[in-house]
Amino acid sequence: MAVSKAISTAKRKLTEEEFLRLPDDGRKYELVDGKAREVPTGFEHDAIGAIIVAMLMPHAKGHGFVTIAQAGFRMADGNIRCPDVSFTRKERLPEGKPPKGFADLAPDLAVEIISPNEDAADVFRKLGEYFASGSQFVWILQPETCQVTVYRSLMDAHTLGPEDTLSAGDLLPGFKVQVSELFAIE
Repeated sequence: MAVSKAISTAKRKLTEEEFLRLPDDGRKYELVDGKAREVPTGFEHDAIGAIIVAMLMPHAKGHGFVTIAQAGFRMADGNIRCPDVSFTRKERLPEGKPPKGFADLAPDLAVEIISPNEDAADVFRKLGEYFASGSQFVWILQPETCQVTVYRSLMDAHTLGPEDTLSAGDLLPGFKVQVSELFAIE
């Protein structure tokens, strides 16, 4: 049975174990309110994510872990979110090591790359969940406009244009990049 059909016909809430056993159909899903919810992605989306990972890795080494969209984080409300890219400091993890399954916290930095058909209400709900679960920063990347909105909380946000410089403050000292470089997939 196709995952999308199994998801659309489900009448009850999925457990985390059931969510993990869903067949892989090549799409990205998060567990939201007990249902597997597809998150829009695509080739350009993943190419931008790869650029961000490559840029973050040298600054994260020894301090924490950079993860990609398959890493699941258990939010305070029980939802499982999978940011497109994330960074989590070692000291926040048990024994300073990544868990085998879902992390019982939000990453310090969550990065969401917005796809053209992504629902704005879903994005803002994720923002709230990330901060309620311990994130320090959320970066919302908008490839269509070559902009990044940097959130330090739901009430503290600023948008950077292509010529502006993005940093991660004290979280990843030394990390600085011109916003246009995040979208340089040519």
